[in-house]
Amino acid sequence: MSKGFGITGLMQQAKDLQERLSKVQEEAASRTVVGSAGGGMVKATVNGRLEVLRIEIDPSVLGGGDRDMMTDLIVAAVNQGLRAAQQQMADEMSKLTGGLKIPGLG
Repeated sequence: MSKGFGITGLMQQAKDLQERLSKVQEEAASRTVVGSAGGGMVKATVNGRLEVLRIEIDPSVLGGGDRDMMTDLIVAAVNQGLRAAQQQMADEMSKLTGGLKIPGLG
């Protein structure tokens, strides 16, 4: 095997991996996960781009009048949703890379 062929083959493999990574990232960005807090009283829907798409609050929380509790529940639900979205992306990347840890890819 000549050096040129080896480098060319390696470059093609890198290009193929980059294309597959891009596709996986696009697919993951379109998926959503839901984080919840307070036994499901507050739910946050997050996409793979780590954007909060929706917050759902059970009416019983609204009637309680405890603003601090509601704030804590919203923050907890959003944080759980963000962690779930990050884990989903890391799982997809791990499948693609065969468990190889590549810096910057989760």
